[in-house]
Amino acid sequence: MAAAAGSGPAGTFLGFMAEGSLLFRRGEYEKALGCFDNALKLRAADKHCLVARSKCYLKLGDTANSLKDAEASLQSDKTFSKGLYQKAETLYTMGDFEFALVFYHRGNRLRPELQKFRLGIEKSQEAIVNCIGSPSSIKLESKEDLCFISRQAEIKKANQKLPIKLPKECTRKPKTVRNPKTERQLLGELYADKVYLEMLLKDEDLMESSTKQGIKVADLVLSGISYLDARSEFWQQQKPIYARVRERKLRRQRWMRDKKQKPAEVGRYVVKSMEDIDMLLAGDAPEESCKKAERVLKTIQGWSADEVPNKNELIGNLYSRIGNAQLEMGRLEAALQSHKMDLECARQSDLPDAVSRALDNIGRVYARMGKFQQAVDTWEEKIPMAKSSLQKTWLFHEIGRCYLELNKAEAAQNYGQKSLQSADEEGDVEWQLHATVLVAQAQVKLKNYQSAIMNFEKALEKAKLIHDEAAQKAIVIALDYVSKSFIEELNERRKETTVYSLKDYDFTSENTLEPAEKEREREDSEQGTEAPEEEKPKDDARKYKELGNNKEGKEPKSGAGPKP
Repeated sequence: MAAAAGSGPAGTFLGFMAEGSLLFRRGEYEKALGCFDNALKLRAADKHCLVARSKCYLKLGDTANSLKDAEASLQSDKTFSKGLYQKAETLYTMGDFEFALVFYHRGNRLRPELQKFRLGIEKSQEAIVNCIGSPSSIKLESKEDLCFISRQAEIKKANQKLPIKLPKECTRKPKTVRNPKTERQLLGELYADKVYLEMLLKDEDLMESSTKQGIKVADLVLSGISYLDARSEFWQQQKPIYARVRERKLRRQRWMRDKKQKPAEVGRYVVKSMEDIDMLLAGDAPEESCKKAERVLKTIQGWSADEVPNKNELIGNLYSRIGNAQLEMGRLEAALQSHKMDLECARQSDLPDAVSRALDNIGRVYARMGKFQQAVDTWEEKIPMAKSSLQKTWLFHEIGRCYLELNKAEAAQNYGQKSLQSADEEGDVEWQLHATVLVAQAQVKLKNYQSAIMNFEKALEKAKLIHDEAAQKAIVIALDYVSKSFIEELNERRKETTVYSLKDYDFTSENTLEPAEKEREREDSEQGTEAPEEEKPKDDARKYKELGNNKEGKEPKSGAGPKP
């Protein structure tokens, strides 16, 4: 048991297979190849391991060994689908498209449910057509005797192509010299690598040097160039330049055909896109909403008027949504320009509803920017377009707010009353609350505190009705402030009234007598009067009392002073 363990690699077959598969997926093909070698030492004829090693060889560019392993996996089971597919892939990579097609067909007959065989058939057929052209484009004329090559000769000739000796051929340049433009198209990004390797060949000192492993740099460079030449020849066979040009034309034709979509498809695309844009904006994702709207806008702008009859209207709608998203992001100048583009499209197409929408949005942007007069001018232009009472309620309220910010309280009060009237017509309690508060705030600015208190109290009732606790707290604070202001105003009025009353009072010697002297004079005058005159002193005392009350702000009555 110990001797058997020492003769083979340290590990199990399944362990080596699992490790090799993991390394292959990571792209470490050299290490994976070593793992599969160890696994095959433990189980030499395992077909799954042979296919896995064949894949590694193919990735490393060793097509000969890849084909050898693929064929070895089929020796015990000719119907092994993985072996058939791997052999077909190797033959395709070697440029033997006809033989690759044969094995793709065999695998497809055995396992028709596997899509990889169908794809192999398609790409092999395409590569063959690219090499020899379409059969419909070839016309045969039987002018002389035709000589046919036997099947055995074809197989013998094909087998002669299999052995590739890179070290001997690497010093030989390709027979066909391609121009740089063609080679660049074939190699793509690898063309720059080939140019660099060819430049290294000119450095004689570098070519004479060797690596630490003893390999000459010249051999490495030449093998790299040889590999790139082989790849370019393969790609030339797989898809020649003329086929690439034709493919680009076909791709462009398909693109143009797809571009001219059916009206139903266009409608579904537009509706779905608009819904997505609105959902993103409502979901607190204004940036994504804006990007989506800009992409859709670019797409619709590329369509013709025949494909989209209401193209201008759709463009205006998208500009409106872009502006709303930009407003949410705080990009006020960009939002203003977007809504102005919406207004321009609406006026060009004579769309009153779109014009109204654009004016509404432009006014909102101006208000956010603090340009209240421009907002008022824009919204006043919209007033004739407002159709419902609710629209008028909002519009009048916003105009009134702007006038309040501009310290034009009289205009703010007027628009607040208009907003309240429209809210009453609509029966909207919430907007009745907003409009009443606006009127009350304008009356505070006008120092009409009594009316303001009454309107704040009405607003408080509305807030309680709709259970708006935040509004209730704010209104109570406002009421407290206005009540204090009203009391201060009343006190000032009393003081002013007292001053004016003292100025009008007659300061004669009769009116300036002390109360004791006036009492003695009254007693003297009463001595010569009769009994029916007893009511007169009481009347004089009441008038005196009124005169004393003038200090509290009440104006004296004319002739209320005591008679001599």
